[in-house]
Amino acid sequence: MPWLLLSISPSSQSMLLYPSHTLEKLEFDKIRILISHYCRSEAARDLALALEPMTEVAEVRKHLLHVHDYRKIMTTGSNFPLDYVADLSKEITLLGITDAVLDPESFTKLKRTALSIESIFRFFTANKELYPHLESIVSGIYYEKEIVNMINAVFDENMIVKDNASKELMDIRSKLSKKRSELNRVFNHIIQRYAKLGILTDSGQSIRNGRKVVSIVAESKRQQGGIIHDESDSGKTVFMEPKETVELNNEIFEFERAEEREVYRILKTLTAQIALYKQLIESYQSVITKYDLIQAKSKFANDINASYPVVSDKPVIYLRKAVHPLLYLHLRRVKKETIPLTIRLDDNERILVISGPNAGGKTITLKTIGLLQIMLQSGLHVPVDERSEMGVFQSLFVDIGDSQSIEDELSTYSSHLRAMRFFIDNSDKKTLFLIDEFGTGSDPALGGAFAEAILEELAFKRAYGVVTTHYLNLKIMANKVKGIVNGAMIFNEETLMPTYQLTTGKPGSSYTFAIAERTGLPRMLIERAKELVDTQHYQLDHLLNKVEQEHQLLIEKEKELTTKSTELSALKKNYEELLNKVKITREKQTNQSVVQNSSKTTHFIREAERRLQKLLKDWETRKDLDAVAAQTKQVLKVDKPEPEKEKPKPQQQEKKKEPVKQVKTNPGMKVKVLSFNKNGVIESVKGNKVTVIIDDMRMTVSKDDLVNI
Repeated sequence: MPWLLLSISPSSQSMLLYPSHTLEKLEFDKIRILISHYCRSEAARDLALALEPMTEVAEVRKHLLHVHDYRKIMTTGSNFPLDYVADLSKEITLLGITDAVLDPESFTKLKRTALSIESIFRFFTANKELYPHLESIVSGIYYEKEIVNMINAVFDENMIVKDNASKELMDIRSKLSKKRSELNRVFNHIIQRYAKLGILTDSGQSIRNGRKVVSIVAESKRQQGGIIHDESDSGKTVFMEPKETVELNNEIFEFERAEEREVYRILKTLTAQIALYKQLIESYQSVITKYDLIQAKSKFANDINASYPVVSDKPVIYLRKAVHPLLYLHLRRVKKETIPLTIRLDDNERILVISGPNAGGKTITLKTIGLLQIMLQSGLHVPVDERSEMGVFQSLFVDIGDSQSIEDELSTYSSHLRAMRFFIDNSDKKTLFLIDEFGTGSDPALGGAFAEAILEELAFKRAYGVVTTHYLNLKIMANKVKGIVNGAMIFNEETLMPTYQLTTGKPGSSYTFAIAERTGLPRMLIERAKELVDTQHYQLDHLLNKVEQEHQLLIEKEKELTTKSTELSALKKNYEELLNKVKITREKQTNQSVVQNSSKTTHFIREAERRLQKLLKDWETRKDLDAVAAQTKQVLKVDKPEPEKEKPKPQQQEKKKEPVKQVKTNPGMKVKVLSFNKNGVIESVKGNKVTVIIDDMRMTVSKDDLVNI
């Protein structure tokens, strides 16, 4: 079966970045370090630290889907078989060198790596087609059991070369074993003799220079004869190889050297056999390193509560509930909430101009957009709502912070202009640019004019971008230049605190005078500043201030309307249930008195239904919902008419008959309608029929059904 060497590094073309340290400027280097901490192998850590944004949509999707599959496995509670991850770079290098010899530790790593590959194949067999994107990583390789079989044929379970690894080794070890037994027997006799002579020291016997020696008192060394290998620091004890064991030790030494030579020959032969699978082993290393990096990406994605957004074939940024991952991790540690960001850039609205007061979150908004785009194009899930949509850009240009260059003797503003020159020369419809405090660093009027001209050119090139500014001329560009839209960071003027919330469609005020007033600056200075500033400039900023506060009130009102709409929906449901119950009850009534009362109930229900239809219409047109809700509740509180009691027999009526009371039915008088057990006010009288208003609802009843109250 053919195999191939899998590439570890992405094949996609790298993203064009400006400046060269853009990844560090947007803190992607910190993201890479966090991911590397989850890696188990040095090779995977190197890959994590080398992550870069790709520019091919298919390649980006592939890497995102790898993480998506792995996170699915994590949610099931099962484990992907990545129990052993080792760096085989040294072993792979040696396998490519003729006559090289791997040591037992290296063979252990190769064996365990091959068994890990087998476990991975078994996993995908047991979970057929459940994780196709992860499985595709091993689609070009196979598990070669012969690698493990060859290693097992040489080594035992403790990775010691077996006696039967070769006939020669078995013969050598057999002879060596016999000689060692003979040596032990002779040596034990010597020990016993020396003990009887009283010349043996406490240590008795030991090993010196690889030879078995006996420790005796120094005075007796000449009488016994042998080879002195060592002596104690005090000189009172010597370590002597007895003359009776010298020849045996020599023979054992020769057998041990022969054993070493045979083991070396066996390992050299095994290394040459394994070298035939060098390419396959490289693929094993590549696959396991890829899985190691994927599991690190997945664990990091879970840590930042990331999602896999929709990846578009065209440039687009639609971030819903996006957060800056590093800010999210920091605020979570201090048990604070991160305010999410929602932003959309598409072909119709490609450039967003964000304005608002300082410390309102404009810069962190820029960095969030840039960092999430880099993360996505580097194959990472991002902390956004999964319904978000993100495209793939070919280039990312950033101008954030002080760009003063000491080496080039450039001022901050000159550096900005040089960056803008690069932006204009290299931008196209697949470019994303981020500019913070656009136009600052020069004369406000001239800087604003240059910024406006540059933004027009970028819009003409159909580039996508986000800029922050305080310049009023840039705030009104959305009304003049197609593709540019305003945005503002919401600021609470009452508390002088930023909300860190972005709203689009209108510019924001800088709150210059409001902040000055709240910080205690003398009123006289503030008024003088207002006189010095251009009148139209001040009026526009004041208008923006007012519009923004009204917008916040509208947001709160919308929330209130949503709540009341939900409440009215529930009331409507209750009404429908009540109407249904009454209809069922009416169908069950049989006797005449009940039928008569049912007629009244029907009249009541129809009147209530008419009023509810009007209320529902008011609700749909967003009239005063407080009044609508109150009236709806009042309609539903009206009691159902009580059924008429059975008329007493004539005899009983005569006995209990009382004088009939005369009811006064002048318009405006308060009366009680007996059949409904409700109080009302007489509106008009026509013969024996009286029109009564009960809770804003008109009813026509007979005079006999009324009593004065």
